[in-house]
Amino acid sequence: MNWARIKWHLQRQDWGLTLAVLVLMVSGVFFIYSASFQQVDLPVSRMYQRQILWALVGIGGYVTLAMNDYRRIASAAWWIYAVTLVLLVLVLFVGKQVHGASRWLSLFNIQVQPAEFAKLGVLLLVARYWSRPDLDPDHPGYLVAALGMALIPFLLIARQPDLGTAMTLWPMTLVILFVGGVRLKWLVILAMVGLMLLPVGWFSLGQYQQNRILVFIDADRDPYGAGWNRIQSQIAVGSGGLTGKGYLQGTQNVLGYLPRAVAPTDFIYSVIAEEKGFVGSVTMLLLYGVMLAAGIRAAVVARDRLGRYLAAGITGLIFFHVFVNVAMTVGLMPITGLPLPLMSYGGSFMVSTMLCLGLLQSIIIRRGRRF
Repeated sequence: MNWARIKWHLQRQDWGLTLAVLVLMVSGVFFIYSASFQQVDLPVSRMYQRQILWALVGIGGYVTLAMNDYRRIASAAWWIYAVTLVLLVLVLFVGKQVHGASRWLSLFNIQVQPAEFAKLGVLLLVARYWSRPDLDPDHPGYLVAALGMALIPFLLIARQPDLGTAMTLWPMTLVILFVGGVRLKWLVILAMVGLMLLPVGWFSLGQYQQNRILVFIDADRDPYGAGWNRIQSQIAVGSGGLTGKGYLQGTQNVLGYLPRAVAPTDFIYSVIAEEKGFVGSVTMLLLYGVMLAAGIRAAVVARDRLGRYLAAGITGLIFFHVFVNVAMTVGLMPITGLPLPLMSYGGSFMVSTMLCLGLLQSIIIRRGRRF
């Protein structure tokens, strides 16, 4: 074991990022336990135990990627991308179906969600492609090629259906292109095309997805059906007050008004806000702010364009997840099913997020300028 090499890695990494990651992960385990806790003589769900296991796997991935050169990892981008596409196709045919959605594959008796790892595949491929020295960012052909790299997995994931996860591919890709010098006019054109396709997109949505949007527009449309989770989430967040009701004391959560099927996953922020109030919520958001600031600084000090684009894409991905999750729990956006990074329950999401953050740490360690 090369102790000098390990010391070099430890000295150059961003310890603020690592600390924020660990605090969020540990807090997530506690709140997942709370989200499955009941003040009756019933067993507590073992979700929090499984989350601990996935967190340990994630830490292993984080350390492994941080210790390895991100350029070496990106050199395998086409292979990683191809494997994720194969898995996305397989899940449509042999995936495990839950509530009509086929999103999971059973690999060695472990449930894996390929869509989460597709984010990493798209990130690596688009960043590597866009960092080519002969690439002209003003040429529309290159832009179409980069968008096509995100479009294929987007369509496969949306087919599962999992539109929320599929949508995360676009902010990440567009941030890379913007940082990579794509002219604003092309991004405006893309936005206009997206707006024109909204009617087509509406008719391609499932009934439950349309109901979520309609409930967002009219909160009283279906208060005991499609609007139930949103209403209970808003009550939970609002009732937390300044300092919250206390750990394991959130009535919306513990009494089951906020359904236990979604409280540990999509609505973990509601549990935090009810039990720890405004102070706890802001503290959590500040920790995400530390992560995002580290991502922005990494993009600035990266030693090459590849590192800059990877850091920008990861930062855009994390921001999108946090913004959409918090916004939907307080009623500012439709319910999309996007989890909160490092805190929501989910093995594939935990591991894929930690791999992205490990890649970010690798860029920081091998930076070209002073951090």
